[in-house]
Amino acid sequence: MNSDKISIVVTSIFSPNKSMLALSEGAKSAGWDFIIVGDVSSPPGFRLDGAEYYDIHMQKKLDFKFSALCPERHYTRKNIGYLLAMASGSNVIVETDDDNIPNPLFWHPRMHAIDCYQVTGSGWLNVYRLFTDDKIWPRGFPLEAVLDEYGTVVDEVSSNHYCPVQQGLADGNPDVDAVFRMTKTLPFSFEKTGNFHVASGLWCPFNSQNTTWYGNVFPLLYLPSFCSFRMTDIWRSFVTQRILWQCGWGVLFHGPTVYQERNEHNLLKDFEQEVPGYLCNNRIKEILEGLTLRNGIAAIADNMLICYEALVKNGIISDERELTLLSAWLEDVKNIK
Repeated sequence: MNSDKISIVVTSIFSPNKSMLALSEGAKSAGWDFIIVGDVSSPPGFRLDGAEYYDIHMQKKLDFKFSALCPERHYTRKNIGYLLAMASGSNVIVETDDDNIPNPLFWHPRMHAIDCYQVTGSGWLNVYRLFTDDKIWPRGFPLEAVLDEYGTVVDEVSSNHYCPVQQGLADGNPDVDAVFRMTKTLPFSFEKTGNFHVASGLWCPFNSQNTTWYGNVFPLLYLPSFCSFRMTDIWRSFVTQRILWQCGWGVLFHGPTVYQERNEHNLLKDFEQEVPGYLCNNRIKEILEGLTLRNGIAAIADNMLICYEALVKNGIISDERELTLLSAWLEDVKNIK
């Protein structure tokens, strides 16, 4: 029997929709907590049976240093939801968004040890190509590498491989960038299945839309605030991958367990928000690869500080206040433990 305490974390500025209702009903049936973090523009009087909702006023009263510093009108208020889940005693956090509808597989028990294919190599990996033969790439993937052929090796399935960070795909409106959306046709469904562990040395962006995190890597959940909205989870994913390598781990990617019916977006504004990634993601890879980090779980917090200090120093993250936010986050996480 699975004894994990699991929390779903979502941030939203909308009234309950089909996705949120499905998440709340599923969470109640599965015995999972469901934490929703609002913002300044969230509807007053928000209520959803089966969910714990924290409006902006409740967040500011929390006993977290980070919650007093986190910018308003920002997706990174989701960090407060992560802290609330940790404080509740959860040892597994599943994050998603308010426009993702879970399918039955979403509610299957989460396992930290998984039978999976080992993907080895170096450089960039477009992991979507493991799930389809179509030309599609994840948001955050360098445009200059979209047509590249990959020198990766997919080994035989290995049993019970430890995977503390697991990224699930999404059908319907998967997580692709504005260039794809303006030049290709959606909806889209991935036709292949499998669990793929992307080993150290390989880079692939992952997002905050359908991701499972285990307790020993909770500090890595941190979403940076002083970067574009469309890059905060992508740049977090690069820092996460780099630090996981120091523990001998990679990131697991698995097939879709949600169907996204995307909220309304202005694609030109999305494109504008993604330009820093188009211009900087290769540079971030080079910066992070060049850092000297310590090995082991105990070094995660120190390694995060080193990574983010390097991103600030190199002008990737635009404001030194990011380091103040990160320090507050790490102190909160430490105090919760």
